[in-house]
Amino acid sequence: MSNNIGYLDFVFAGLTARPAKRLVRFIAKESVFRHKVSGPLMRAMKHIPVERKQGVDAYRHAVRSLRSGEIIGVFPEATISQSFTLKTFKSGAARMAQEAGMPLLPMALWGTQRLWIKGHKRDLGRNHFPITMRVGEPMTAEPGESADSLTRAAARPGAGTPGGGAAGLSGTPQGPRRHVGVPAHLGGTAPAPVQPAGH
Repeated sequence: MSNNIGYLDFVFAGLTARPAKRLVRFIAKESVFRHKVSGPLMRAMKHIPVERKQGVDAYRHAVRSLRSGEIIGVFPEATISQSFTLKTFKSGAARMAQEAGMPLLPMALWGTQRLWIKGHKRDLGRNHFPITMRVGEPMTAEPGESADSLTRAAARPGAGTPGGGAAGLSGTPQGPRRHVGVPAHLGGTAPAPVQPAGH
């Protein structure tokens, strides 16, 4: 369960499993699987397509995969955060983990937004942008704990320490501050977060 700040996040999130010689199957929006370039790649890597309004099949597929011992990657914000701050997490990852009887691994990415972000030209050259990937310790729900509560716990700074969870990197921008890849509250030029209605 990771934050989502750039188009290549699934690559870097997946790399965190390589020391254990594991692969991560990500749940991704169905339109990515229809693209002429990404579609064949996503299918070959056995990622899981999901229709945002009809997610039941993807959910069941993911639970079956978890029970068979696979690692499933989820971006619970359900879209890239253009402000590079955490959006509200949906509880699907926690619900899948609970139903499958598996732990939830919180993780955080920072720096991937410098490579390729929504609405901006990609920069895939040898640019030496630092990229940080942190994985927290496995988290499981306490008896009677809801998926919403587990999701909130996994999204907090330092979740599952050591390494921390999805909120663990937001206070330490790296590189030039006046950059579109730095959150507005830290002096960057990224758009400010959109507040939900009623806040």
